[in-house]
Amino acid sequence: MKRSSRRISVNPFAMWTGLAFKTAEMMMASAQVIGHRTSRMAMAGPTPNERDRREFSLMGQEKMEAASESAQVMAQHMIAINQQIGARAFSQMLAGATDMWSLAASVTAGQALVRHAKLVRTLSGGAVSASRLSTSAARIAQRGLKPIHSRATANAKRLTQG
Repeated sequence: MKRSSRRISVNPFAMWTGLAFKTAEMMMASAQVIGHRTSRMAMAGPTPNERDRREFSLMGQEKMEAASESAQVMAQHMIAINQQIGARAFSQMLAGATDMWSLAASVTAGQALVRHAKLVRTLSGGAVSASRLSTSAARIAQRGLKPIHSRATANAKRLTQG
């Protein structure tokens, strides 16, 4: 009997766990940056010096750039994933329908058993697809987090050194 060549190449649990760790790291860096900038604003009072004004201006600019980058990267990935999901869903529906009609047209019990086994293998492809979908969603989230994470951690490093 031929073995299925379908393999789950990436563990979705590992992808989501990695995303959770990156998110936690970003949140800790953000807390450092917020604490630093808030105390700096309080000390600057109503008349911040030139260095403070640059830093305060940078805050808004960085947030807009990171959000824009994040949205763009996620949108690009989602477009590609949606096309793949659509093609895979159509292919699986077609294969499932073909196998069901083949099973219904069986003449002997032996033929029905062989065709039933083929239908089960075809339908089990849905589990692989679900795993791939979860992995793709995690990948989208990771790519969306990357610009925000990189800025938050870079700011935390820069502000603790300077």
